[in-house]
Amino acid sequence: MKYAEPLTKARLIRRYKRFLADVELFELDTETQKPKQITVHTANTGSMTGCAIPGSIVWISNSHNLKRKYLYSWELSTVQDASSEKGALIGINTLLANKLVKEAIEKGHIAELDDIQNIETEVPYGAEKSRIDLLVTQNNGQKCYIEVKNVTASFEPNIAAFPDAVTARGTKHLRELELMVQQGYRGIILFCVQREDIKQVRTAAEIDPLYAQTLAQVKKNGVEVLAYGVRFSSDPTPGEINLTTKLSVN
Repeated sequence: MKYAEPLTKARLIRRYKRFLADVELFELDTETQKPKQITVHTANTGSMTGCAIPGSIVWISNSHNLKRKYLYSWELSTVQDASSEKGALIGINTLLANKLVKEAIEKGHIAELDDIQNIETEVPYGAEKSRIDLLVTQNNGQKCYIEVKNVTASFEPNIAAFPDAVTARGTKHLRELELMVQQGYRGIILFCVQREDIKQVRTAAEIDPLYAQTLAQVKKNGVEVLAYGVRFSSDPTPGEINLTTKLSVN
């Protein structure tokens, strides 16, 4: 997926009120001749553990929508990475996760879903008034219910963790997928890891033991657990993000 235009580099001052962040641009204010500071919107309402470190480099997009109160949106964070002088990029825009997975399936990047006839989004399903992120129909007529979970947290090198906060909603989705499998469909929980320094995904049982227990249970009962990571193109600014790399799951 290509960004509509090159992102703007900035330095994070602080994140607050869940939806907002103050950043410092790498350009001088024409009046004060000091770095210009602006407030940007963030679509990520989670804890953003390790992704909102004051002083770190971030990348923001310009909506060009003058009707918006906050013209810019926070797209990427940067964290230290021993393998890269520039640091590792993290996609913090949770609204992109479903789009990234859908595009990856359509391009044949998800090996487990390589015979696709049709993809639907936000289809009602289950017994608890849920909506499935992606409903895929395979060429043989098999329907596959896919719940996408955006993953950004990492507590040890090269390993991502989900969830980064207690998620009753996430546990409900696991139960719904298990029900779909019982009815003869495929059910998949797909961890979309929006960071390029990750090789493995694990469940964060220390944060939400019920989620970890439920995931282990539904996996035994036939729910498929997949994880894929992104790669960014950045020369010199990030211009594209694609979900292409299969990751192991613990």
